[in-house]
Amino acid sequence: MTDLDTSADSAQRITMFGAQWCSDCRRSKSLLDRLEVEYDYVDLESVEDGADRAFAISGRTSIPVIVFPDETHVVEPTDPELRAKLTALGRIS
Repeated sequence: MTDLDTSADSAQRITMFGAQWCSDCRRSKSLLDRLEVEYDYVDLESVEDGADRAFAISGRTSIPVIVFPDETHVVEPTDPELRAKLTALGRIS
């Protein structure tokens, strides 16, 4: 995990919007960390417009919202769903 990146390669990064109090967020974050997938984390408790950005992407107030470089996103994914998406993107095998 890294802080939010604003460089040119940020378009190729995964971004996760979440909060520490959210069990689904902790689970998805833990999976990304265990799989050693690089991603940017937007903490909705500390980033002022984070919740608004997550809502603009998903149209929902549910978290986590995970955005992928192919401009798709998932909301509250199960571990198998997140693994399948990471595999499809070639981030894991």
